[in-house]
Amino acid sequence: MKGLRETLRELLGLFVDDGSLALALLAWTAVAGLALPRLGLPMGLAAPSLFLGYLVILLENLARTARRKRG
Repeated sequence: MKGLRETLRELLGLFVDDGSLALALLAWTAVAGLALPRLGLPMGLAAPSLFLGYLVILLENLARTARRKRG
């Protein structure tokens, strides 16, 4: 049973390496999906706004990981 649990954990790790990153991306997706249309932005700005949010989240996660590895 322990081997199966470890295998499932490794398989999940292939898709979700950092839980906080996955949670932040899901949260931004939800916020962007609900808030961006209500802000009255032109539709041409919705995709770049979503992308920039993802980029900011990724850069923050990389910086946090680098600090953790150094310290």
